[in-house]
Amino acid sequence: MSSESHALDLDTIAAVATPAGRGGVSIIRVSGPEAWPIAERLTQKALLPRQPVFCGFRGADSEVIDEGLTLMFRGPASFTGEDVAEFHGHGGVIITNLLLETCLSFGARLANPGEFSERAFLNNKLDLAQAEGLADLIDAPTEQAARQASASLRGAFSAAVNTLNKQLIELRVFVEAAIDFPEEEVDFLSEGNVISSLRDAQSQLSELLRQAKQGAVMSRGAQIVMTGAPNAGKSSLMNQLAQDAIAIVTEIPGTTRDVIRQPIEIEGVAIQLSDTAGIRDATNVIEQEGINRAHAEIEHADIVIEVIDDNNRLAPTDAPIRHHCVIRVLNKIDLSSRPSGIVSEEADESVQPSTRQSPTVAVSAATGDGIDTLKQSILQNLGLGDSADSTPFSARERHVTCLKQAASALEHTIERFEAHRAGELLAEDLRMVHAHLGAITGAFGSDDLLGEIFSSFCIGK
Repeated sequence: MSSESHALDLDTIAAVATPAGRGGVSIIRVSGPEAWPIAERLTQKALLPRQPVFCGFRGADSEVIDEGLTLMFRGPASFTGEDVAEFHGHGGVIITNLLLETCLSFGARLANPGEFSERAFLNNKLDLAQAEGLADLIDAPTEQAARQASASLRGAFSAAVNTLNKQLIELRVFVEAAIDFPEEEVDFLSEGNVISSLRDAQSQLSELLRQAKQGAVMSRGAQIVMTGAPNAGKSSLMNQLAQDAIAIVTEIPGTTRDVIRQPIEIEGVAIQLSDTAGIRDATNVIEQEGINRAHAEIEHADIVIEVIDDNNRLAPTDAPIRHHCVIRVLNKIDLSSRPSGIVSEEADESVQPSTRQSPTVAVSAATGDGIDTLKQSILQNLGLGDSADSTPFSARERHVTCLKQAASALEHTIERFEAHRAGELLAEDLRMVHAHLGAITGAFGSDDLLGEIFSSFCIGK
């Protein structure tokens, strides 16, 4: 999206940039053409860019409301690209609201959620992927997710997208030159380097998609639901993974009725773990409701862990679990002779090879034996390999969708060119791939998309 200083058409906005509630310091941020006049009226001082000044903050009647630091930034050398004022006052709901209301009475309006970041995007201070990286950094559920979001904010994801896009643009230039100058002796389109270049771009796009999928998992976390027959040890397994006594454990089948949720972390990946009611023919209405909730939870899960008592394989269960990713866990191996770890198909007589969806893991929730292997299986089924440390940047499902669309368009491009060797078709097909990639950084996008993205940001950012 082209944006030649959209701020020229924008008014001045203000918002609290720090969390609500009591605290040592509270910051009011103002951005727009009236930021400087508002600041000088509020402080009654002549202010210089990037030089903090300790002063009183005065209302319309010149009475001091509070005192603190004022920091000014001249556009375009600011976060938003506009003139920006920051007022650092004492924390507290009342005094913060008074200071904000004074700024509003002096000519600013209350900022919408994410409007400061949106103005930074419109003024080319950030691209869209960087702005989303900023939001993901603020909302990061783990330290590793924060590191990857910081990399996206610094432009790591955008750089990878732009490098690939530049390669495709250069190819389009050659293709269109071959169309416009057919009298040239070298027929570029008939040479093998076109297909070679397309295949190379396809390989790079495939790797970028893989990394983006990993980054999306890191940003949003994963939903994992444990299910199985009553008394299979689901609650014990949850307690073992959470390293805490979250769920009640008894020998009485059907103890768990409602869904018990617990956030955990596996090697930097945020996971919402859910323990559900044992699945069987219910004996009463309350238990049946718990089973219904278990099925509903499964529908929204990234991974389902089916817990099976290794010593009681014939425990009654409902119909087979229908989910794209099911990890079978043979529990209570401390009561059997089975070793912990991945169970081979030959050794897992409880399931037909044709129905296997992922490796079966043998564990003891009571002793913790095999739990590390289960954690690695979870990471692998989330597409993170043995560790999440190698993921270079954060991403969102929107980015994954754009990359999938680009990959599909590029595959179509290669098929059409191999079939027809038509330069006009190739140029148009490459333009479509370019548009899908450009949507990631905001080079191509709609106002509705921008509104949806920035409205999810916090106010004051």
